[in-house]
Amino acid sequence: MYLEGVTLSEFRSYACLLLTPAPRLNILTGANAQGKTNLLEGLGLLTVGRSFRGGRAADLPRWGASEARLAGQLRRGDVVRAIERVVCRREDGRFGVGGEGCPWARAVPFSWQDLVVLNGGPQTRRGFLDGFAAKLSPAHAGTVGRYRQVLERRTRLLQRAGGPAELRGRIEPWDEQLVEVGLELVGRRRAALDLLEAEVRRVWRRLGQDGAMRLAYVDPGRVAEGAATFRQALAERLGEEVRRGQTLVGPHRDDVLLELEGRDARAFASRGQQRLLALALRLAEAGPVAEAVGSPPVLLLDDPLSELDPAAQALVLEYLAQGLGQVFLTAPEPVATDVPATWWEVRGGTVKHARLEAVRGAA
Repeated sequence: MYLEGVTLSEFRSYACLLLTPAPRLNILTGANAQGKTNLLEGLGLLTVGRSFRGGRAADLPRWGASEARLAGQLRRGDVVRAIERVVCRREDGRFGVGGEGCPWARAVPFSWQDLVVLNGGPQTRRGFLDGFAAKLSPAHAGTVGRYRQVLERRTRLLQRAGGPAELRGRIEPWDEQLVEVGLELVGRRRAALDLLEAEVRRVWRRLGQDGAMRLAYVDPGRVAEGAATFRQALAERLGEEVRRGQTLVGPHRDDVLLELEGRDARAFASRGQQRLLALALRLAEAGPVAEAVGSPPVLLLDDPLSELDPAAQALVLEYLAQGLGQVFLTAPEPVATDVPATWWEVRGGTVKHARLEAVRGAA
């Protein structure tokens, strides 16, 4: 799967952009604040209908514009699918994203913010794993939403309760829903993590890293042991939950452990290793997603070579050039490499094709 043609109109820094990207590796260079990240955001929004930067829909139209429009064509084999997104104000006064998408379209983004998967709290790793699981099975996003609703209502009941004895009968229906949806959630998470661990080990070696890597699902409530164990844990901690006004057992408390050479990568990996590991985690999504939907996702890599030494940069580019599908990679300056790629120069909200000789001369 790849984007054949793209039109951005009144989106972020782009008044009007027409782009026909290459089906493989596209390298976009340019100084800071010229529109590289905006372009990746637009490609992601067009492909999957949401911004990987997490910004408000109201911020997506160009300054002074009432709406933004994005259009393009996705090709998979002999099939070409037109897609379109419109960012505009709805009847309730709030901005939203509408338009025509594609059920087999997937995109995998990477940015400096992915470092929080390693350095942030457990919620960042849960969010990363849930995002990956949803790329494999869109139903997972619905499961996450249902779990949050049940969790919120159960927690609200805890905060209003007078005591455990008074509460026990009223909370049992919410416990049953928490158990049912929680087990579904954890089951998909663990299956996704198994696929990701196998793939990230392979990617790690391809990027020239020999150290042993391990990903493990951390389940302090032992939810994965089954419904009976989950119910028992909820019953045992009910008194503490009432005192604290929080649900203390369930997959909302879980974490993912990332180890290098048997040690926690958050504490012992160097900055460069952490950067490369965060990138490897994203690159590892591509294989399982391609297997699940029948075509590789579009990779949107925002400045992935930053903080990597020249040898690591070369290995990343070699890996990206070897048939992963369509890749968009940004860099503030041209990179010295001989891998086959299509080069683009981004400047002031415009994108133009750059001759390879000029790029090499500037590197």
